[in-house]
Amino acid sequence: MFELTFTFENGESPVKISVSPEETLLEAARKANVAIDAPCSGNGSCGKCRVKLISGEVEGLQTSHISDEEYADGWRLSCCTYARSDVTVQVPDIASAYRSRMKTADLSTGEEVAIFEALLAGVKEAGIRLDNNYCAVDLELSEPTLEDTMPDNERLTWALEEATGCERIELPFYPMSRLPKALRDAEWKVRVLGEKKDGTFTVYDVTGQDDNAPMCGLAIDIGTTTVSAVLFDLKDGRLLSKASGGNGQIRYGADVINRIIEQGKPGGRKKLQDAIIKETLVPLIAEMCKDAKLSARRILRMCVASNTTMNHLFVGVDADPVRMEPYIPAFFHWGGLKAGDLGLPAHPNAPILLAPNIGSYVGGDITAGTFAGMIWNKDELSLFIDLGTNGEIVFGNRDFLMSCACSAGPAFEGGDISCGMRATDGAVESVKIDRDTMEPTLGIVGPDGQKPVGICGSGIIDVIAELYRTSIISSKGQFVREGKRVAHDEHGMGRYILATAAESETGREISITEVDIDSFIRAKAAIFSAINIMLSSLDMDVTVLSHVYVAGGIGSGINMENAVRIGMLPDIDRELFEYLGNTSLSGAYAMARSDCAVDKVDELASNMTYLELSTNPRYMDEFVAACFLPHTNRELFPSSIQE
Repeated sequence: MFELTFTFENGESPVKISVSPEETLLEAARKANVAIDAPCSGNGSCGKCRVKLISGEVEGLQTSHISDEEYADGWRLSCCTYARSDVTVQVPDIASAYRSRMKTADLSTGEEVAIFEALLAGVKEAGIRLDNNYCAVDLELSEPTLEDTMPDNERLTWALEEATGCERIELPFYPMSRLPKALRDAEWKVRVLGEKKDGTFTVYDVTGQDDNAPMCGLAIDIGTTTVSAVLFDLKDGRLLSKASGGNGQIRYGADVINRIIEQGKPGGRKKLQDAIIKETLVPLIAEMCKDAKLSARRILRMCVASNTTMNHLFVGVDADPVRMEPYIPAFFHWGGLKAGDLGLPAHPNAPILLAPNIGSYVGGDITAGTFAGMIWNKDELSLFIDLGTNGEIVFGNRDFLMSCACSAGPAFEGGDISCGMRATDGAVESVKIDRDTMEPTLGIVGPDGQKPVGICGSGIIDVIAELYRTSIISSKGQFVREGKRVAHDEHGMGRYILATAAESETGREISITEVDIDSFIRAKAAIFSAINIMLSSLDMDVTVLSHVYVAGGIGSGINMENAVRIGMLPDIDRELFEYLGNTSLSGAYAMARSDCAVDKVDELASNMTYLELSTNPRYMDEFVAACFLPHTNRELFPSSIQE
């Protein structure tokens, strides 16, 4: 055994762990809870788990992701490197950036809040009541005496029956365990927090009447890459705090398939569950409660919206059948879950509502999102698209809804792209290229003066669209023009240089290669072919669409014109496209606040038709046809031209 020391570029305290000669540095990092991003789950293909050797001896493959100069300077891929002595390595800030600073659709901007409020207004107009049965009841109890020896629980129960008119009072263990002290501390003048429903009053807590802290709800969107949450007042819906960050499961793989495989290993299921609950949600909730100056026990109701796999990993249920034919999850609907069951910082009896799944790859994030997107309340036909690691699509109106999911892969999140990264500080999120000079103008995530580190999904869409528009690349994604921004490696593979080594934050060139372009073309082809298959299965085409609603984190930064130019979205009037923000979070908020919303989401899920693309014989043909810029059938994209 050797001693492995992780130091951090961001100044965090070093972490030490014993490592065997058979363990990779990445495996050791996972055991030590050191955050190193590994979108490929450690198979050496993504090149994102870079660490710098400070001292000691190591052994491992160099791989194509590490240049000779970088290798000589100590850079290694942690997934391919083994300690051969006591070793110290440095983890660069970008390798663990998913834990913070990630750009998410989380109501952190005025634009996001405005979109959120507009969605809620639409829900109310549709007749969905955003209210609930949580209430506070003030009681003044008679103090026991030697003559009045009624026990505390009966004294409280009888008073509640009289005050509420309920025939049944439920007093669970948690409030019961606190009852004697609470009654006496309050001198028998108490405020009872609970839920009055169907003739039953369920007690959550007993406090003094001077306790004016609100009863809270919590809505959580668990995405494959990011997690967003809002804390709100159950009485009036007022937002009290919000928070977001990266999903801690990222280091076990960028996509759901890699994570399902990882959870199937010995101890893997617990490891994945801990990554989302203990490493991600617990600190996120603690941060919000601190911000709102509230005790976590005032969270009395929760709703989680996530895809089918994330649902399984969150609750700790085996997800392996999800990826195996015939692709049957353990559950679509599942009730009765409490916060205490999962160790979440909230009232232990707080119910956790799970937005229902409808298929192996269409989950609660889409059912909640479809509800918030309101296409179910329109006469006209609309398309709802949630873009992320997976692409989920819903088509229909108030008469019918059809859904499907396509595996876009990690490209939209920067995975499988040589200089790709998620939307954190330093990510190129927008690109404009001058046709004559071929010089780029870059929009970069972060503060003013931030130098580029890599390129995220929206930036990749832009640069490919611009390369195609300016005729620098062909419809096959191959470079056909030369210039100082175009270079070729020893094998003749072309690349476009967005930033030279001197212009970047890391001292490494930032470029997009023909291989990168090919990977992204496949990702966009998956989206468009899914749309085409869904519409054609109903003998329709894009001309029937009155709206195309785009949701998801990447949706906020997408230039719709460029998305059409590369053939990812249908070539229709651009005014028909609308960004809806984080509809998964908005839908979860509505469900956490309202039983009426819960019932409607359940109804939508039950009535939505699920189209399984993997078994559709035409899907592969459509996919191959879409693997060009913009498409092999140029008539589908009449506005997409080259200059």
